[in-house]
Amino acid sequence: MKRPATLRWLGLLIIVLAGVASVVTPVGAQSPEPTAAVALGDSYIAGESGRWLGNSSNSWANRNGTDRAAQRLGWRWSYVEEDIYGDSYATGCNRSDVAPIVSAALDVDAAINLACSGASTVNLMSRASGGRSYRGEPPQVDQLAAVAATHDVRVVVISVGGNDLGFTDVILDCVLGYVTSTRWNPNTCNRTQDANLNANLGPTLARVAQVLADVKVVLATNGDDDARVILTSYPSPVVEPDNVRYAETSWRRVFRGGCPFWDADLAWANDTLIPRITDGLAQEAATAGVEFLDLSDALRGHEACASTAVEGTGDRGATAEWIRFVTTGITQGDPGESLHPNAYGQRAMGQCIALAVASGPSPDTCLNTPGQRPEAVFLALGVR
Repeated sequence: MKRPATLRWLGLLIIVLAGVASVVTPVGAQSPEPTAAVALGDSYIAGESGRWLGNSSNSWANRNGTDRAAQRLGWRWSYVEEDIYGDSYATGCNRSDVAPIVSAALDVDAAINLACSGASTVNLMSRASGGRSYRGEPPQVDQLAAVAATHDVRVVVISVGGNDLGFTDVILDCVLGYVTSTRWNPNTCNRTQDANLNANLGPTLARVAQVLADVKVVLATNGDDDARVILTSYPSPVVEPDNVRYAETSWRRVFRGGCPFWDADLAWANDTLIPRITDGLAQEAATAGVEFLDLSDALRGHEACASTAVEGTGDRGATAEWIRFVTTGITQGDPGESLHPNAYGQRAMGQCIALAVASGPSPDTCLNTPGQRPEAVFLALGVR
């Protein structure tokens, strides 16, 4: 017997409503949060100097193809730093489009760069721990809390401490010593700066420990206590003295290569400064129960003036310099980019981070393969 039309329509309505009910999230239920990897810290992880593909002493046009910000408008050239650093160029944070957290290409929905050029430990600590805003932004750990409230944070990568130790002042002191003295009476910086390192390293590491503690609290509070927290060391920014392609007293170190340092100061930076900072950071990571990634030799052989590298783009990075040379900013770029990993160096660091995440939670050292592109870096287990 045929059902009345009213009953047929009622049955259809029940079926439709049942289907809708099966796809609508019940009131009060939580949708899965998007996943995120977050970078905290200073210029080395923010992306300072990501504008550059190698170095060139040619200050015209696109600087032999090394200036990614160069744009040709007819016969004129202009330089649009915002293409590389985005809105962060206006604030000075200089978060580049090839920053390590971006170059790492981790398997997450969002790579979020909260690092800022010039930041010190106090700019990372939460306000509750005495943290302070920087360049118009809240302390980075507080920004991390905001991210963790809306994301499933899987990885946090941290680079901090260099500005507490006065990296900029060290560079300036060493450069001024070189250009204002002679081979007969060299004005080296290593004695003065070694004393400063001895005085400041302990307090700096104590503040790094506070940063790590604050990060862990934020992650635990937001249900992300299973996130990987990786503290990184700094890549050595200067060439070893036995690998410089210019004579120690040649003015080409200044005007051509952008490496105006006495050999004794290069040796001190590579044999004392970077190893002591690396060892101190490794110890703080171990004490805090977080992971450590040693980047101190990751860019080795690709520094400015290295005889094992060349000026220019260097076969897509295989033979190029991966660290920005010392520049005044008068003829090209900004002086603050000096001795920071350039686009090649940042891609190498990003690959190091990706490998560390893939390798599991253990201390790792990242090294590069001579004569190969940045993507050919590899891990050696343990810290050097």
